[in-house]
Amino acid sequence: MDRRELAGFLRSRRERITPADVGLPAGPRRRTPGLRREEVAQLAFISTEYYTRLEQARGPRPSREVLVQLARALRLSDAERDHLHHLAGTPPGPLPGPSREVRQSIVDLLHRLPEAASLVLSATYEVIAWNDLAAALMEDFSALPRRDRNLIRRAFLGPHRNGRPLYGVSDADEFIRTSAQHLRAAAARYPGDPEVTGLVDELLAGSEEFARIWAAHDVTARPTLCKTFHHPLVGPVSVNCDILDLADRDQRVVIYTATPGSPSEQALRLLSVVGTQRLDVPG
Repeated sequence: MDRRELAGFLRSRRERITPADVGLPAGPRRRTPGLRREEVAQLAFISTEYYTRLEQARGPRPSREVLVQLARALRLSDAERDHLHHLAGTPPGPLPGPSREVRQSIVDLLHRLPEAASLVLSATYEVIAWNDLAAALMEDFSALPRRDRNLIRRAFLGPHRNGRPLYGVSDADEFIRTSAQHLRAAAARYPGDPEVTGLVDELLAGSEEFARIWAAHDVTARPTLCKTFHHPLVGPVSVNCDILDLADRDQRVVIYTATPGSPSEQALRLLSVVGTQRLDVPG
């Protein structure tokens, strides 16, 4: 255990986080940047005295559980989490679970793409951020409980499986194969996460199709370059599909754009005006 390096690392990570970042009131004027030691201790569910001793390079070796709690409290990236464990002399174990926290810069990026339907998926295909056009093209995710924002669950277990595919997409069969293969890879990265294992068990029990794909043990999927959404208001919308991997969060930014000058571009422009309101409801 490198106490001095560990102390400096904890202090540097604490000082970069503002109270607003973790939902705490700013309170009176602060003498130092970032969070106070007692606030980090509170977020990590440890005593202020213990955390203070760690930052003063005189604390005992923290347990793996304490390191996990500190990593969450300090919002460490995966690389920083591993570094924290190595400094403490405890090799990092499996990742605690897929990250659902989206960097503010990524959220800002989504809203700076008003002509592209854009969203962020977690490692388990949960929609965790989106812009207005994505909500208009697909659905208003803000109106859904978190459980129903998981596209894998919706694709395999949703009522549409007996008829029209989710969002009327043209590549429904390819999507379900790809999502199942990505979920298998995620399950290997997060073997102890109850949400991941629970999702897999639910899909295995509820979908013969998922069980068949899962049994193939495939983890490599072909990228989808384009697809067509069959929207109930504006009809077919053909889009190019680009995916940006956020390696530090194990997330994907999905960006749908239409070919300039095409009918689909006009349809997206109409959706950007219409939003999520329904035009087929009598006034």
